[in-house]
Amino acid sequence: MKQYWNEVQPIDAFTIVMNGILHDHDKKIISLLYQPLIGPVCASLYNTLVEMVDEGRTLSEEWNHYHLMNLFDLNLEEIYHARLKLEGIGLLKTYSKTNDNQRSFIYELQPPLSAEQFFTDGMLNIYLFQKLGQTHFLKLKKSFTEKNMDMVDFNEVTRGFQDVFTSLGANTLAHSEGHTASIPDDGGKYFHRQKSQPITTDISHFDFDLFFVGLSEVMVPRKLFTSAIKEAIAKLSFLYSINAVDMKNIVLQSLTADQKISIDDLRKNARDWYQMENDARLPQLVDKIQPMPHLEKEARLETKEDKLISYLETVSPRQLLIDLSDGGEPAKSDLQAVEDVMFQQKLLPGVTNVLIHYVMLKTDMKLSKSYLEKIASHWSRKKVKTVKSAMDLAINEHRQYQEWASGKKETSQRRNKPIRTEKLPDWFVSQDDSAQSTKQIQTEEMEERRRRLEAIQRKYQNKGGEKGGEN
Repeated sequence: MKQYWNEVQPIDAFTIVMNGILHDHDKKIISLLYQPLIGPVCASLYNTLVEMVDEGRTLSEEWNHYHLMNLFDLNLEEIYHARLKLEGIGLLKTYSKTNDNQRSFIYELQPPLSAEQFFTDGMLNIYLFQKLGQTHFLKLKKSFTEKNMDMVDFNEVTRGFQDVFTSLGANTLAHSEGHTASIPDDGGKYFHRQKSQPITTDISHFDFDLFFVGLSEVMVPRKLFTSAIKEAIAKLSFLYSINAVDMKNIVLQSLTADQKISIDDLRKNARDWYQMENDARLPQLVDKIQPMPHLEKEARLETKEDKLISYLETVSPRQLLIDLSDGGEPAKSDLQAVEDVMFQQKLLPGVTNVLIHYVMLKTDMKLSKSYLEKIASHWSRKKVKTVKSAMDLAINEHRQYQEWASGKKETSQRRNKPIRTEKLPDWFVSQDDSAQSTKQIQTEEMEERRRRLEAIQRKYQNKGGEKGGEN
């Protein structure tokens, strides 16, 4: 993940270009349909860039990023990440050039999708439905539609052009030819409303080679896989995290009677597959990493703790689990447990990473769902938002968490047995633990599992926390 200061500096200039004229209806779409997905900062950035272009024009004056920072009272990092969200959702295209060590940008604002395009997109509408819930979603959709006027009993009586107007004769035109025959053309470009471009996904992330290996060409000819069908498959794969093998079965279910692939059936079958796999829940559009307002802005990556905090802030929970497994895919049960605490307890990704980090070491590298949920519920009530505050709370509440992990009954049963000292994260320093001098008893298998997590810590401590989240 590139650091934002390599991408933009406050002194860098920018010019805004409007890709066509926006209407008041577009502003309603941005506020009601896009804003729930991208957040108020992104929506405000888009609307502000629009207002910085004079009314009736498509090109702004040149500004620098200091101006945006002052307008929003935000730091440049927050503005940069808001810009990335606008790019990702198709509302902004960014161009840059560097001359004599001076960098400048062009921000080309794209018109939003129409309401019809948005509600039939197949991806954005799903995310919006999940975000708002059925009642509010349907009410919002109704506000963008209206019943058709019943015109069955009406007859059209509109007059044509030739019924209303007539043309001057040839003699009249000849007398005025010197004045009207030559109309100058200065080569200017007329303003007009550009056609909105739907959200597209990069099909390269989907393994079509593996997909076609398991799909007989006799049963499903390759000519059926047009660019539109391939894009739909890639989009659904991204939306519902469907691999090539499962997608093959979904495509087979979507064949029509005349041996064609129906995109509508593809969407329905993919949605049904996901809901069966995920207890009838629909996917959500979420940040992959810790959101900007809850990052440690003052961290200089000077200490081991700074470097570990940076890693936990800039990696997704799923990628953390992959790292802990030496690149292996996490078990579905582990992903389900992590997803539950993130969305049910509303924990942020970085805080979830600290929770995973702590629980894995406390429970012999096993992600105990009940233990995870109990601590997550506590952190949710405490309104923990940052990686650092999650670490501090784990340290302060360590004794309570130990009781939750083992229980008093189990402790009494093991009173006469050798006591194993709990393995804790490097960032964890407990006064109670430092006073203890009990002997540590571990099997080779337990030690090897713990080495994985410690290797991950050392890796990112040495690299200065450069690793980012999922690509």
